[in-house]
Amino acid sequence: MINPGASMGKMEAKREAKRRAILAAARDEFLSVGFEAANMDRIAAAAQVTKQTVYRYFPSKIDVFEATLQLIGQSSGADFLHHLEGEEPWRALVQFAEGFMRWHLEEEPLRVFRLLVAECARSPEVVSTFFTAAPDQTDAALATFFIQRLGVAEPEAHMSLLTSMLLAHRDDALLGRGRPDDPEIARHAEMAVRMVLADLGFLETS
Repeated sequence: MINPGASMGKMEAKREAKRRAILAAARDEFLSVGFEAANMDRIAAAAQVTKQTVYRYFPSKIDVFEATLQLIGQSSGADFLHHLEGEEPWRALVQFAEGFMRWHLEEEPLRVFRLLVAECARSPEVVSTFFTAAPDQTDAALATFFIQRLGVAEPEAHMSLLTSMLLAHRDDALLGRGRPDDPEIARHAEMAVRMVLADLGFLETS
């Protein structure tokens, strides 16, 4: 007896495998040559599917790009928000800060940032797509943390101060001038958190 559920399960698995193959190929293509120069024929060939199959999954190149950004944002290194759930607020914020710094200094996020800067003038939809594909979960999670865990009613300025300090090394990394090692990241993260909490009138142990 044929099991319709099993057949459907296999079909879904095949579709998902093709989708992932297309996105893996698209990620390599976009990060190698940028958005404008990216070629759908090359993406299809690298994914070992036809171009028609690519368009069946994604109606346009910008749709492929959006899905690719979502895939990059789901990488394991981006999981730094869970630190904000830590029991001790001071330690939770420091661990978040370290994870935030490490992820933004990794090669793939840096390549995405270079792409956005290079393409923003001629393809502004690339930047708008980035913010559509990657809604600012970081700001939302930080705002919740500052309001609920620290009792800060209007945390936006201090959130901006914190993330700006945590991104201080990104320019050097983008220009190939090196990146801090793990001990330096830990020191910088702790100093940034200390400065923000001191301005708010909190002690380390608060």
